[in-house]
Amino acid sequence: MDFLLLLQAFVMGLVEGITEFLPISSTGHLIITAELLGFWTKEKRDVFEVAIQLGAILSVCYEYRERLITVIQGLFQNKPEAWRFSINVVIAFVPAAILGFLFLHALKEHFFNAISVAIALIVGGFIILWAEKRPHTIRIESVDDMQPLDALKVGLAQCAALFPGTSRSGATIIGGLLFGLSRKVAAEFSFFLAIPTMFAATFYDVYKNRDAFVAADFPVFAVGFIVSFISALLVIRALMRYISKHDFTAFAYYRIVFGAFILISAATGWMSWSA
Repeated sequence: MDFLLLLQAFVMGLVEGITEFLPISSTGHLIITAELLGFWTKEKRDVFEVAIQLGAILSVCYEYRERLITVIQGLFQNKPEAWRFSINVVIAFVPAAILGFLFLHALKEHFFNAISVAIALIVGGFIILWAEKRPHTIRIESVDDMQPLDALKVGLAQCAALFPGTSRSGATIIGGLLFGLSRKVAAEFSFFLAIPTMFAATFYDVYKNRDAFVAADFPVFAVGFIVSFISALLVIRALMRYISKHDFTAFAYYRIVFGAFILISAATGWMSWSA
């Protein structure tokens, strides 16, 4: 097995794990990192990215395993709070699922490139700055207090993340803040919403690209998956500690600076990014 390929898989897994739950766009960072590394062909890379995204999502399942087990038990015991939580997650999941099914292929054809990602990073950064400067009226201090309409609003906000560089977690967290969720609730609900969203995307992509799987590539997939799982788990825990004392302004500035760097490096000819 090519050691360089394993090293690239390690880097890609690390990028996915770090960025999946931060409001800085994991998809955008994977596109840019893959271009820098020259990592695999597009077909194989698409399948690999599915595998490492699954690793990141399983880290949420592990971190919140007690909550998820309680919800599942509550559904069998017909507990209202378990049903309300589950229904809210489903309601929030549906809008992006429908739009993704209808338009994701077209979006990938036209916008899954470094320049589009850079523009989305910058625009999203300014939106975060605007959202953080607005006065926040907090109505909901616990995920269990969310109503179906709250879940629908967050689900509609998640639709923006279909455009690469926007950030699924960023769209749902900032959307949640605008709709009256506390910072903690917005982040936690974003984590829970990621489970059906990313599992659905994973199984769809695996089925669509099933012919690209080759047994000899298993070590590369394994490295990316494990690194993604571990790094995402650490980031989830760090993010929850961070937002207890800070807002998302630092992430906004990072997005703007990183996006500007890509555009400037492309304009000056220093880097040859896809467009």
